[in-house]
Amino acid sequence: MLSASLLFSIMGVCVKLASAYYSAGEIVLYRSLVGALFIFGLTRVRGGSLRTAVPGMHFWRSLTGVCSLVLWFYSIGKLPLATAITLNYMSSVWMALFLIGGAVMLGSAKVDPRLVATVLTGFVGVALVLQPTLEHDQFQGALAGLTSGIGAAMAYLQVTALGRVGEPEYRVVFYFSLGGIIAGSLLTLASGAHGHTWLGAALLLATGVLATVAQMMMTRAYAIGRALSNASLQYLGIVFSFIFGVLIFDDPVTLVALAGMALIVGAGLAATRLRQRNAPAAGESSSFES
Repeated sequence: MLSASLLFSIMGVCVKLASAYYSAGEIVLYRSLVGALFIFGLTRVRGGSLRTAVPGMHFWRSLTGVCSLVLWFYSIGKLPLATAITLNYMSSVWMALFLIGGAVMLGSAKVDPRLVATVLTGFVGVALVLQPTLEHDQFQGALAGLTSGIGAAMAYLQVTALGRVGEPEYRVVFYFSLGGIIAGSLLTLASGAHGHTWLGAALLLATGVLATVAQMMMTRAYAIGRALSNASLQYLGIVFSFIFGVLIFDDPVTLVALAGMALIVGAGLAATRLRQRNAPAAGESSSFES
């Protein structure tokens, strides 16, 4: 999850640079297209298979993930960027609530309250770093951002379920990429396509490769690890993005933002420590065959 967060942050830099040449729909389309081709080639080289015994699970994972992505892009267009990102990062809070609700309904499963606290602490850190604002006439964008977070939480839990039934991460990412191709194509048709330059094409390629590798790492993390631990570690992507923003885009550094970063790092370290303490005995953890 740490490696995935770093790669996603680098991908974010590429997306920000590519946005000067392409629309959001085009970036989604090419990111997903590169991802699908990358996974297809990797599968052929390793002798794997893209056939699945649980197409329904892949369909729902792709549907929720792609819808969340589309809603997130919509909210970015309607809200200040910091506000949209903060609302999307509420996915971890929604996930914690889903898991707690499931534990209450089942009556047997238990969720470590300390782990829930790390998620909530991390979200406070996100809010401090991003310092979101919301005007009274931005209700639709805010609703889209909140719904995006809920959809992302559902998608992450579905990734966990796919890992539990033995689906390898490359297969999960491949079907999600197919959904992204469909969504990106529709968005591109709506906004229009732009011509390519060498720099623009290189940024699109880098975005696709980084996103695909990071997605596979994140998928594996959710498949073999604790969902709430991963959610807390995922907040570190904000720290990486903050650093890149300062170094590359001259974003301002504030004491409030630094305090938020400290909370994010603290939540991630606490989640890792709790996971190590509660790790299953040897032979009980899930694993994958490449």
